[in-house]
Amino acid sequence: MRRGPGRQPRQAARRGPAGPPYRDASPIGRPRYPDRVHEPRPARGLTRRPLLVLWDVDGTLVDSAKLGRDAFFEAFEAVTGAPPTEMVPFAGRTDLEIAHDMLEAAGIRADDGLLDRFEDELIVAMAARADELRERGRALPGAAGALERLAGEPNVIQSLLTGNLERNALVKLSAFDLARHIDFGSGAYGSDHRVRGELVAIARRRASERHGVELELDDIALVGDTPLDIAAAREGGARAIGVATGPFDEEALAAAGADSVLPSLADSSALLRALGIDPVSS
Repeated sequence: MRRGPGRQPRQAARRGPAGPPYRDASPIGRPRYPDRVHEPRPARGLTRRPLLVLWDVDGTLVDSAKLGRDAFFEAFEAVTGAPPTEMVPFAGRTDLEIAHDMLEAAGIRADDGLLDRFEDELIVAMAARADELRERGRALPGAAGALERLAGEPNVIQSLLTGNLERNALVKLSAFDLARHIDFGSGAYGSDHRVRGELVAIARRRASERHGVELELDDIALVGDTPLDIAAAREGGARAIGVATGPFDEEALAAAGADSVLPSLADSSALLRALGIDPVSS
């Protein structure tokens, strides 16, 4: 498994936007990762038990107009010298898992070095599409309002649990002015672990350390649009809220085990109720 115990830290600097070093160590034994978006900052004052809301990105907050997929194809060709000929599933999976399967489907051994190169190229390819993303993509209905509404809750921490590499998540949210309400340092990403179910524990630890609280699993809710989002929440012990704004309908998300399912984020009061927050008193 990639980034497992004993794996040596990478020495080469990445291309693309420079970022501050990440000075944390993951509970899964991965090396220090140099491309986190934000440095840890002082915790804000939480007046009561906090709630960590972990957002998925694609299909939940934004429609990337398939530009993320295009970035994968470009990254694949950059590291292999040829375009992909076999398709693999994308929805709800981590970027590293997708990259691994694309390489294996082409008969190429997806070792750590090649995955590292793929990751580098994927960051570059997505950053190059930022302007096109603003033109062709969109924030999904209610996404901006939902983030704004939760930002007004003093004991809610909003972050991400997404299969995207962290820098690519930033590109996608920034394109539609959605990044300003996200505490990136309290989340977990496809750049942290290939297996999405492992990400809840990573986000829980980061948010607890960052905000000086001990989050319980009942304090964590994942909002996503695919059964794999729901499965990740279940595997990690968090609450699962499905939003039928992606490729799956409400029935499919309910069947996957979501605690609540919303047709979209357009009704922010319904979202608050699903999170256990009284919308009247908020």
